[in-house]
Amino acid sequence: MSGPARYPEIDLLRGIALLMMILFHTLFDLAFFRIAPVDVSDGFWRYFAYATASLFLLIVGVSLSVSHARAARRLQGRALVQKFLLRGGGIFCCGLLVTVATWWYLQEGYVIFGILHLIGLAVMLSPLFFRFRTWNAVIGIVFIAIGWILATIPGPMELLVIGIHPLTFQSVDYTPVFPWMGLVLIGLAIGEFAYPGGERWWTLPKLPERAIAPVTFIGRHTLVIYLVHQPVILLILYLVNGAPVL
Repeated sequence: MSGPARYPEIDLLRGIALLMMILFHTLFDLAFFRIAPVDVSDGFWRYFAYATASLFLLIVGVSLSVSHARAARRLQGRALVQKFLLRGGGIFCCGLLVTVATWWYLQEGYVIFGILHLIGLAVMLSPLFFRFRTWNAVIGIVFIAIGWILATIPGPMELLVIGIHPLTFQSVDYTPVFPWMGLVLIGLAIGEFAYPGGERWWTLPKLPERAIAPVTFIGRHTLVIYLVHQPVILLILYLVNGAPVL
């Protein structure tokens, strides 16, 4: 018995976001290892990174809305909450693998709370927010506003998750709850509006299936591709450039 039909537009946008992330990480590695004079910390590429993370997290929220609506047809109460706790916990554990790998490889600037940690936590917390439906857009904007405020406040490492950290803190990927979970919440609101009850009410323009198939494939396997893309980039750089990246 096959599962619920997937929406190709969601997979397409998720795939585009991941391709944008792979491009940025490739440029980051070129700059980090001084292979090419690329400035990813300012200007266009800095805002490109913000746009990439924003799109990725918005799609996380939309997907959560659809997933919840469909799961609620067969699960209730504790079982429904447990589904998202287990899924989020698995993603968060993948984030911990990234922490260990970057600590071993980079030492300084390793990932303590990056985008996978945030997504995992957001999925685990999502049962608290599904009830607010489209009002999650307002809550998300509040999260973003709080994040802007907290970014101006230095504090101990213990508050790193919410967006407060020492002035000396640095990381190659830092995605705190404030403001970034705000994007997930806005995505929840978009999903509630565009896919009420987990169903699309609007007509999708016909997409060129052969052209989008590679991107939608990536969009269906984002977690695995995310986990392996950085080692693959480093291996390619080593083979092509002979740079001491391994």
